[in-house]
Amino acid sequence: MAIILRLDRMMADRKISLNELAEKVGIANVNLSKIKTGKVSAIRFSTLNAICKVLDCQPGDILEYQKDAEE
Repeated sequence: MAIILRLDRMMADRKISLNELAEKVGIANVNLSKIKTGKVSAIRFSTLNAICKVLDCQPGDILEYQKDAEE
């Protein structure tokens, strides 16, 4: 099971840069970059909430579930 964060797609739709989103969410650019590229194994609900608030979207708009090949 893999849950993929499709933040890049939503950021492009909203025409917002990584730096701008990080500033509005209140996290470091490097941390948001790790979230965006999938280099984290968890995300706090408070961070997800802040991202959705800034991007005016629902969590389901940026989260995607992908089954493993074995499932």
